[in-house]
Amino acid sequence: MTKPGRSALLMAMDERASWSETDYLLARMSDALELSNFLFIKAHAEDTDGLDLPTPVTRPGQPEPQPEPQQHFASGQEVVDFFGRMNSL
Repeated sequence: MTKPGRSALLMAMDERASWSETDYLLARMSDALELSNFLFIKAHAEDTDGLDLPTPVTRPGQPEPQPEPQQHFASGQEVVDFFGRMNSL
């Protein structure tokens, strides 16, 4: 709260106001650097199958990322039953 225009009321109402523009720019630069390092290693290393994408720096006011739901594939019998029902319409 050293800069004018950044009040405690604003920070209480909007979490994103707790970071300055400089903080957001530094977080973006950090994310870009991590991604560029990841891509460089992915392109030049031999065994990169276990490498995961880097996670970005969490910004204030940003919702927590939800885990992606696991996909369920139909079994062969379910596919046969589905097309059998569709054929008998």
